[in-house]
Amino acid sequence: MEYPAPRRSSRRSQQLAPFDPELGAEGPGGWVILPKPELHLGGNVLVPDLAGWRRERMPEIPDVTGVELVPDWLCEVLSPSTEALDRSRKMTLYAREGVNHLWFADPRIQLLEVYRREGNPWQRLDAYTGSAHVDAEPFEARKLNLGSLWER
Repeated sequence: MEYPAPRRSSRRSQQLAPFDPELGAEGPGGWVILPKPELHLGGNVLVPDLAGWRRERMPEIPDVTGVELVPDWLCEVLSPSTEALDRSRKMTLYAREGVNHLWFADPRIQLLEVYRREGNPWQRLDAYTGSAHVDAEPFEARKLNLGSLWER
């Protein structure tokens, strides 16, 4: 049996560490957050940059190569080579499979877009730029420092 990729920290997951105690920070908890998990959703294999599940839905990380449990939240880091795919095919598949929250982080222009699924279409809740401290759904229990997301 294969295991998911090791839980390594990145700038983005460090900002969310207070929500997942296994990432090593104190905070509100309640989440399991994995970098680059292989998701098997509706016959598709997808690898988002970050995925999160509410701990009550995923009390333990499954010992499988492909996670079949639909995440509650996903984050895609946009780049020129992936942006079209992320915003079209993947965004549509995520909605169809029942993901409720989606972020697009674009380090080139320092922009974080926050979406919530309402029915099948996505509703853009907000867009944040620069180095603001923001309450970004579904992690509004603690302000996130956008500036640290864009640091090289």
